[in-house]
Amino acid sequence: MSKLSDAVKALINAGHAKPGYTRPSADVQPALAKFACSAKEKKVGLPAWVTLSTAVSATLNCPEAMTSIFHLANSSDSQRAPVQNAELIREVGLKCISFNGIPRSINTLGAFYGSLPSDVASSLSTTTTREYTAANVEARKKDGRALWDQVYLGFERKLLDKLAQSHPDLPVHILNGHYGNLLSDPRGKNTGANVGRVLTSLVAIACLRSQTGVGPQVTSHVFGLRKAYENGDANAEGQDPVEGGEWLASNDGNIWMLENIDKLVNAISAGEGTTFAPGMRAKL
Repeated sequence: MSKLSDAVKALINAGHAKPGYTRPSADVQPALAKFACSAKEKKVGLPAWVTLSTAVSATLNCPEAMTSIFHLANSSDSQRAPVQNAELIREVGLKCISFNGIPRSINTLGAFYGSLPSDVASSLSTTTTREYTAANVEARKKDGRALWDQVYLGFERKLLDKLAQSHPDLPVHILNGHYGNLLSDPRGKNTGANVGRVLTSLVAIACLRSQTGVGPQVTSHVFGLRKAYENGDANAEGQDPVEGGEWLASNDGNIWMLENIDKLVNAISAGEGTTFAPGMRAKL
C-alpha cells in the first residue's frame, strides 16, 4: 500500500481541521457538578442528567467529559454501582450514532472505555443484543416503526412520505437502521443498560441542540418527549420510570434542559461552541 506523503499527513492533522478529541476546559468539572446539583434540586434523577450530559459530550467529541460524568455519577448515588453508570454512559454513546454519525461514537466510546478502572471495564457486558436474525428481523422492524409513530404521532405518515421524496431509501434506512435496530431497545434485553423511550428522547434533544443548525429536529424531539407522557408510552410495560422525566417534558423543564445543554456546550468547548463543520473557521 502506498504511503501518505508528509504534506497529506500535515493537512489531515492541521490545527484548523481540529483532527483530535475536544480537550475540555477547566470549567467542565464545575459545570457538570453544578448541572447535577441543579438536577437534584429540580428532582431530575441521575439517569436523566447523565444521559443529557453524556450526549452533549459525545456530540462535542469529548471523552474526558464523559469520564468526568462517570466519576460524578459514582459520587452522587451510592446505591448505583459504577458498572451501572458506565453501562448507561456507553449505551447513550451508542444511541448518539443516530444523531451524530458513527465516528464520534467510535472516538468517545473507545477513549471512555480506556479511561475506566480495570475492575469496571472487565465487568461490562460483552453480549451483543442488536444482531439481526431471521427470527427477529420482523419484530425489530415493527418495534422501530412503533417508536417512530410514538415520536411523530400526528405526522408520522406525512413525514415518511416527505422523506421518501428526498430519497426513496431515506425512510427505509431511518426506520430499519436507526429506529428499529438502535433507538428502540431489543426485546428481552437483560444485559448492559436500557435507554428507554424517555431517555432516548433526551439523547436526541441533547445531541441535536449541541450540534446547532437543526432547529426543526430539536423541535420534533421536544414534542416527542412530551408525547411519551401524554400518550402513556413512558409508562408502558418494560419501561423504567425516569425520575423528573415528566417535568422535563413541560415548558419549564424544556427551558431548564435546553439552557443547561447550552451551558455544558460552552464549558466543554471553552466558549467555542460546536465542533461540527462550523468549527472550521480558519481562512484557507
